[in-house]
Amino acid sequence: MPELPDVTLYIEALKRRVLGRELRSARLNSPFVLRSVEPPLGAIEGRRVRGLRRLGKRIVLELEDELFLVFHLMIAGRFRWRDAGGKPAGRGPLAVFGFDSGELSLTEAGRKRRASLHVVRGEAALAEHDPGGIEVRRDDPGGFAAALRSGNHTLKRALTDPRLLSGIGNAYSDEILHRAKLSPVRLTSRLSQAEVARLHAAAAGVLEEWVRRLQDEAGGDFPSKVTAFRPGMAVHGRYRQPCPDCGAPVQRILYASNETNYCPPCQTGGKLLADRALSRLLKRDWPRTLEELEALRRRGREGG
Repeated sequence: MPELPDVTLYIEALKRRVLGRELRSARLNSPFVLRSVEPPLGAIEGRRVRGLRRLGKRIVLELEDELFLVFHLMIAGRFRWRDAGGKPAGRGPLAVFGFDSGELSLTEAGRKRRASLHVVRGEAALAEHDPGGIEVRRDDPGGFAAALRSGNHTLKRALTDPRLLSGIGNAYSDEILHRAKLSPVRLTSRLSQAEVARLHAAAAGVLEEWVRRLQDEAGGDFPSKVTAFRPGMAVHGRYRQPCPDCGAPVQRILYASNETNYCPPCQTGGKLLADRALSRLLKRDWPRTLEELEALRRRGREGG
């Protein structure tokens, strides 16, 4: 799912291409992408773009007459842009929006249709789509601490809760926790003030750093490689690869369709966190340390 750095990049790229431009046409190739009824989609045609903004992981286009397009890309939704005069989009996109400057397409990989568009009128209606999380890069440490301690959750859950913190998902929460040297399953209620301050600095630093890196990588072009797995990440998507800080193999916790990546020596005092599927299978044989895990793997290879 595109998170704050990628969403920021999309918004910056769209500002350069559609701000002040007329939205001349809107075409849906998949009726399921539009999740609102009133105002109708046709109401946006002929309106100029007055602004763009981010609501959590949502991308908002503000049009004349207080009309807003609210896009939520979910896991596999992506934008594609072609300048005016380029080759028209085929039947693949879920939706296509024509401007006098070019054409914006909404695509989605896979068969599941989760990406969505809402057309709303007025700031009050728009506010209903705001999850309410604080902006880590702008908020002070006190506001961050208050949000974090508003409930008692694991750090992984707290960082990815859009009602607490804005724009952070599975990928960047892994990177933030690694930089802060904190376990993903540590409870928010058990953090010291120093640890909260360290986590806040890590969150703001990681997000700011990756916004800059993606800006440099795009070089002004429209983003074409929006992914949760990027070279240069410390732990996310790097299972069994060496941690850049200590060299130990990165580990993971699998749950549903997601995984949490972490470094045991850097984040958990060397302790392996129980993976639900494997720990149920191995039960008392579940390894507690990297050394025990490697010994278990060696026995498996020798037995095979």
